[in-house]
Amino acid sequence: MTDRTPPPIERGGHEVLSNQGGGGRREGLVIVDKPSGFTSHDVVAKMRGIARTRRVGHAGTLDPMATGVLVLGVERATKLLGHLALTEKEYLGTVRLGQNTLTDDAEGEITSSTDASGVRRDAVDAGIAKLTGDIMQVPSKVSAIKINGVRSYKRAREGEEFEIPARPVTVSSFTVYDMRDAVADDGTPVLDLVVSVVCSSGTYIRALARDLGADLGVGGHLTALRRTRVGPYKIDAARTLDQLQQELTVMPVADAAGAAFPRWEVDARRAKLLRNGVRLEMPDEYAGVGPVGVFGPDGALLALVEEAKGKAKSLAVFG
Repeated sequence: MTDRTPPPIERGGHEVLSNQGGGGRREGLVIVDKPSGFTSHDVVAKMRGIARTRRVGHAGTLDPMATGVLVLGVERATKLLGHLALTEKEYLGTVRLGQNTLTDDAEGEITSSTDASGVRRDAVDAGIAKLTGDIMQVPSKVSAIKINGVRSYKRAREGEEFEIPARPVTVSSFTVYDMRDAVADDGTPVLDLVVSVVCSSGTYIRALARDLGADLGVGGHLTALRRTRVGPYKIDAARTLDQLQQELTVMPVADAAGAAFPRWEVDARRAKLLRNGVRLEMPDEYAGVGPVGVFGPDGALLALVEEAKGKAKSLAVFG
């Protein structure tokens, strides 16, 4: 039962600054196509070696099982990461109905199996509708959420009994592209759903799989996940670690900020005032819109600011 073909995953066609070999300052965003089996920290460690700097960070984690877009900042671009981490994300994945796991994904031990062959499309659609929009979600216990200062996964591994409070998240789109009958390794008839999800930062796709299975009465978990977008940065701009080892492809800080945030261009006089720490009056159009990139007359990124009582409050300074 197929609705339509999922959107293609494309590569190439992006404008970047490429730095090869030694020499030259390497700073900006690096859009990595994270391989399965790597933690986000593993990718950061690898990039520190490739870029030859300790100053590398990431905007939003990906579970080891997942692949796809992981945004890294090198040198001054690390100042952007905290703001990029709050942006919308898009995923392609596979949900298996008929089995629960300890981790809500394929890496965990199977905790229950139920024949899912009787699940019909209208029931799936109704379950997905309940998980779309502004919802309250309980993250997986095997996650990086901190409970009283301790990571949830650490508490879970130590066998501790605890609860994670539900958190508000937004699922803008939750679409099923295909429903496939399958048989699990233990012989249980299961149903695999090929899905796409567009959601706010902090949304756990494996928790959506778990909750959909619970609603349908058969259990569910995530068996594959690929992140195809973080804010404006798409999979077509991503490079594998092997490709980056051969050619470090960096998106300059000004280009990265211009793609992610509203652009405010100032003249030389105001640029000088901003550099001297003066809080500039902001145009009304930027009131309440969140972070805004301030660019000088030469196109250089000067700062990331937000409007506060009509004036520019600095979030990060670059120029």
